Amino acid sequence: MLDNARQILDSYLEVTAKRRTPERYAILEAIYHFDGHFTVEELNALLEKDRFIVSRATLYNTLRLFLKIHLVVRHKLVDKTKYEAALRNDSHSHQICTMCGKVSEVELPEVEAAIASSRLYRFRKEGFTLYIYGICSSCQSKLTRQRMMIGKNKTDNK
Repeated sequence: MLDNARQILDSYLEVTAKRRTPERYAILEAIYHFDGHFTVEELNALLEKDRFIVSRATLYNTLRLFLKIHLVVRHKLVDKTKYEAALRNDSHSHQICTMCGKVSEVELPEVEAAIASSRLYRFRKEGFTLYIYGICSSCQSKLTRQRMMIGKNKTDNK
């Protein structure tokens, strides 16, 4: 995947006559090091850990470039904006807890089949992302415990 991403970046930079900077390639490599979603802060921390320091402006400009050429996907989630490598999986679904912000990917073969078989007018599909918002089981358990405590306190006060 990383090799494919490098080829896409090389082609884009060549066609647009932009420079092949070490920063762009270091950021690309760091992105494809993550196994899932990451924040800008996490990406910056990984680069610093590898002793490759880039400015915030360079980081954001490079992410914007990678979004444009579909090397990275941006997800605006409940708690913050997260990114992920685009070439890993162009079609997938996320379940997002509206209480704690936990994000997990889920496989929905029926949804994937429906989208794959759909015909769009004058448009070539490349992939999709689906967000399903709700409350995770951990937060549901906490809510249940809180409700039970409130109910218990009400009966104790009578």
